[in-house]
Amino acid sequence: MNKSPKNIKIEDYLYNLPDEKIAKYPLQKRDESKLLVFEKGVITETIYFNLALKIPEKSLLVFNNTKVVEARLLFKKDSGSIIEIFCLEPSEIYADITSAMLEKSSVQWKCLIGGAKKWKDETLTKQINELHNLSVHKIEKKTDYFLIEFNWSNSNLTFAEILHLAGEIPLPPYLNRNVEENDKLTYQTIYATENGSVAAPTAGLHFTDSVFNDLKNKKIKIDFVTLHVGAGTFKPVKAATIQEHEMHAEFIEVELIFIENVLQNLTENIIAIGTTSLRTIESLYWIGVKLISNKIIYEKIVPEVFQWDAYELPQNISAIDSFNFLIGWMKNNSLKKIITKTQIIIAPGYKLKIANGLITNFHQPKSTLLLLIAAIVGDDWKKIYQHALENNYRFLSYGDGCLLWNN
Repeated sequence: MNKSPKNIKIEDYLYNLPDEKIAKYPLQKRDESKLLVFEKGVITETIYFNLALKIPEKSLLVFNNTKVVEARLLFKKDSGSIIEIFCLEPSEIYADITSAMLEKSSVQWKCLIGGAKKWKDETLTKQINELHNLSVHKIEKKTDYFLIEFNWSNSNLTFAEILHLAGEIPLPPYLNRNVEENDKLTYQTIYATENGSVAAPTAGLHFTDSVFNDLKNKKIKIDFVTLHVGAGTFKPVKAATIQEHEMHAEFIEVELIFIENVLQNLTENIIAIGTTSLRTIESLYWIGVKLISNKIIYEKIVPEVFQWDAYELPQNISAIDSFNFLIGWMKNNSLKKIITKTQIIIAPGYKLKIANGLITNFHQPKSTLLLLIAAIVGDDWKKIYQHALENNYRFLSYGDGCLLWNN
C-alpha cells in the first residue's frame, strides 16, 4: 500500500552541498567515475568500469535513450540586446515531441524567454548559415511560458536539425559556466537516439562501450525506454509540503516489445539507470492499473499518469496483472508503442512496483529527485550522502553516482 507523501516537509530533505562538491566538468574517462553501492544498509565503493561485478547475472538494466537537443537559442535585436529563447516542449497541436521535432519549415513551441521585456512584437531573425535563416515571433504569453512560432528558410531541414545548427546545449544552471564545445559530446549518453530532452539522463553518462561489453559477457540484459527530460527536472520545491508542489509532466515513449520484456523479467533484478528510467517503468505499471480499473478496452487513448495517481488508484493489482492487461490492450488496439505523459511523484511512502534497484547521480538538496532516493532507501539517504560528501564524491550532473538496492 502506497502511503501518500503529501504532508512531507521538504525542509527534512535539506543537506549542505558546498559549491566545490559540484562537478563542473566530467572526468576524461566516463567509466572512471566513482560508484557508491548501497545494499542492506552497507556502503561499499567501486568505479563504473567495474559495474558488471556488482550486478547479478540475468538482471535487466533499463536505460533512457533520449537525446539532449540544443534547446537554447540566442537572438540579437537591432538595438544589440540579446534575447534568449529556451525551448521547453512542443505546442499541444502536435501528438508528441518526436513528430514536432520532425516538422519542416515551421513549428510552434512552448518556450521560456530571457529578456522578454526587451522583446516587443517584432519578428527576430538569426542566420543559420550563409544561405538560410531562422525567424521567431511570439504567438501568446501563458502563465508559465510563451508560445513561439519558429520559421526557417530551408524546407529540407527538420526542427531537430535547425536546433543542432542554431542552438546551444542547455547545461544545468547550477554549473554556473558557459557551454563549451566539448559539452556537445560529454553531456550526452553514448546510446542517445531520440531527440527531445533539455537535460541529459545523467546516470547514463558514465556508461562506455567497455562497460556494456562487460555487462553482455555476464549475461546481463539491457533495454531502452524514452522519457524526454524537461526543464522541470531542475524545478526546486519551494512549497513547505509536497502537497503544494506541482510535479512536472514529461513525455514518455515505450515500445510494446519492451513491456513484454519487462513482464518476462519480473522475477529477475530490474535496475533502472537513472530516475527518468525509473519513473517511466513505474508509470507503465500505473497505466495498466488505470486501464484495468477504468475498464478501457478498445479506446486507443493512452492514459496519462498524474501526480497523485500512485497513491489514489487501486493498490491491490500485481505487476504481472497490470503488464498483462496493458499488453493485451495494446494488441487489441494494434499499438506497437505507447506515447503519453507522466507526472508521477515517487517519494517516501511509495513502494516500487517494477524496479528493485537504481543507478543514479547525487541530487540537489530539497529536490523531488532526492525524495525519490528516500523512497528507495528511507532515511539512509542521509548516511549515503554524508559518506559521499566526506569521501570526495563529485555531485550533480557531471558527478559520480550510486547503485541503490531497494530496502
